[in-house]
Amino acid sequence: MFEISEKKKLAQDVYSVWVEAPKIAAHAQPGQFVIVIADEDGERIPLTIVDKTQDKIRLIFQVVGKSTRKMATFENGDVFAHVVGPLGNPSEIDYYGTVLLIGGGIGVAPILPILKALKEKGNRVISIMGARTADLLILEDEFTQLSDKLIVTTDDGSKGIKGLVTDGMKKVVSDGEKIDKAWAIGPVIMMKFATKTAQELGFPIIVSLNPIMVDGTGMCGGCRVTVGDSVKFACVDGPEFDGELIEWDELLKRLGQYKVEEKESLEEKKKKRPKKILRNKVPVKKQPPEERKHNFQEVAYGYCLEEAMMEADRCLQCPDSAYNCIKGCPVGIDIRGFIRELREGNLAKSAEILKSYNNLPAICGRVCPQENQCEGACTLGKSGTFEPVAIGRLERFVADWGRVQRKNEKNDIQVSKNNIKGKVAVVGAGPAGLTVAADLAKMGYYVKIFEALHKPGGVLTYGIPEFRLPKEIVFEEVEYVKSLGVEIETDVVVGKTITIDEMKEEFDAIFIGTGAGTPKFLNIPGENLNGVYSSSEFLTRVNLMKAYEFPLVDTPVKIGKHVVVVGGGNVAMDASRSALRLGAEAVTVVYRRTEQEMPARKEEYENAVEEGINFMWLTNPIECKGNEKGELTSVICQKMKLGEPDSSGRRRPIPIENSDIEIPADLFIVAIGQESNKVLLNAFPELKLNKWGYIEADPVTGVTSVEGVWAGGDIVTGAATVIEAMGAGKRAAKAIDEYISSKVGKF
Repeated sequence: MFEISEKKKLAQDVYSVWVEAPKIAAHAQPGQFVIVIADEDGERIPLTIVDKTQDKIRLIFQVVGKSTRKMATFENGDVFAHVVGPLGNPSEIDYYGTVLLIGGGIGVAPILPILKALKEKGNRVISIMGARTADLLILEDEFTQLSDKLIVTTDDGSKGIKGLVTDGMKKVVSDGEKIDKAWAIGPVIMMKFATKTAQELGFPIIVSLNPIMVDGTGMCGGCRVTVGDSVKFACVDGPEFDGELIEWDELLKRLGQYKVEEKESLEEKKKKRPKKILRNKVPVKKQPPEERKHNFQEVAYGYCLEEAMMEADRCLQCPDSAYNCIKGCPVGIDIRGFIRELREGNLAKSAEILKSYNNLPAICGRVCPQENQCEGACTLGKSGTFEPVAIGRLERFVADWGRVQRKNEKNDIQVSKNNIKGKVAVVGAGPAGLTVAADLAKMGYYVKIFEALHKPGGVLTYGIPEFRLPKEIVFEEVEYVKSLGVEIETDVVVGKTITIDEMKEEFDAIFIGTGAGTPKFLNIPGENLNGVYSSSEFLTRVNLMKAYEFPLVDTPVKIGKHVVVVGGGNVAMDASRSALRLGAEAVTVVYRRTEQEMPARKEEYENAVEEGINFMWLTNPIECKGNEKGELTSVICQKMKLGEPDSSGRRRPIPIENSDIEIPADLFIVAIGQESNKVLLNAFPELKLNKWGYIEADPVTGVTSVEGVWAGGDIVTGAATVIEAMGAGKRAAKAIDEYISSKVGKF
């Protein structure tokens, strides 16, 4: 098992990996290499052993083709299929006097073990490191510590001497240094001219060759190189040779024999960037409609790695001046950053960036209205020619990858209760509450969430169906928040189970994130007939109580044959699609405006249409009719027309006289929005409310009319999106930290 125990990105497309290989580590010497095969069908790649411990070896590689690109996607815990070695002859390490070590680009890595060995023999070591720019320099700290003298050269002069390593060699001699022996490792063209320069300056030079290899044991002869009058195999006769004896031009030609194929392999995904080919997003696979409408399993499968990297390649990586997507994100995710790391195969870094901004990315990647937020602001999408980058799908992919990794890792950033900055109470374990709690815990606070229901998650748990947001994902994200040190106490109704005064006594600040919570009804005749549900009750039964599994679970829900849903938002889509999955023969959504004014996400509407949901536009219920048993039998609706725009900016629906129609129905679901929940507000009369009955809070800080109390999410704005509630939580966390940090004691 050649497991990767530590991976680190050193520079653009350059990675360091520690690989468990005890047998190789036991015998490896400076100058030797191994053959690495990423997977069973992979190419054999020669890599120098840069360092070792008792049971591990360190390898450093650069992405230059298809195989190394694949290797770059491996993370800690992943396993290379094969690692063979140590191969080649060790470097001739002895005491020479003053030695010069020259490393160009990735060639700096194989110089490092030679440097260590020569120092141990007592040599005075002068090192030259060369790179195109300062950003591409690697191992500078190690070379600084080990070398008696270090010279850095960069092609653009961004660090050290502007020029090539040969300029550095000339400087060493002009400074009065007498070189007894030199080693040069790097690109072949660099070693060729380093050899010529050494000849001019009058000292011997050894070069380490890495020609094309297949087996690495002398079997294939593919690594042959002309040295003096002989043909040598670099894998068994080398890899080190006297530079003056190498037929450099022949070697350069041999190294270029697969140049076209490797370039095409490396550039394959770049060719698919939207400015060349891919005009539209990489499609995401889904359950077929005929299958999914009969189950509650997640509809969209999400991207695989290849699909995610193809989509990430569509990102233009806009400069800061045109970096619009972050402006459209309520929590300010570094979208460019996490996509950049994904496209380079650095999934761990991508997940780290994502999680540093968003505590619930696996949720947001599924339910956020990205088309109106980050993707709506995407520069590529604004071109008019291409679809925007599928930021939400990429967020979901990276977040899901991170969840899998996290399952086997122990979180080490828990907050000690003995060393805290303050204590904060959070009311409600929904998106806003979980976000403010996680951010404050990261800042060093003890946070306790009080949740009225028996499971945390708020609307994520009771409102959004399993087929759109699996509850396993919600609870895993909640566990992450708890791993930060946050405590969650369920079955606590603030204002009933615990009073506001009791919370004020114990905590330095309070955040209210209870959500809206009270369903709106139409207030039409017959609305209390059996078979009429609010969307809140219907979805809570189905989602939180898992009534779709009744009688395997205890909570029932009425299963209608002919279902009518009123509303045009995401909740109406969720309710109608849930009713269909429960076994309805026909589901009809009635909406008083048209498809153009409907606020539901386009994706959810399209999924509903694919599954066979019927839509009746410009239609509004005015009465529910029932039988003598008090059971719903039909819904009377009135046709509408659109007038002038109202306060929402949408055209106002106007009833058309004598246009009534009757729709047979045994189940009617009202999904027209929610109002503020009064349980907490009645117990907290000091809070100032706005004209709609929601808490009045500063839109930036979340501060309320009561000192030490903040609020955010739907209890402030009315029904909105998950990510908007999370944005409110992030802003409030910052404000709470500033407040507590500026005060002594409790309020």
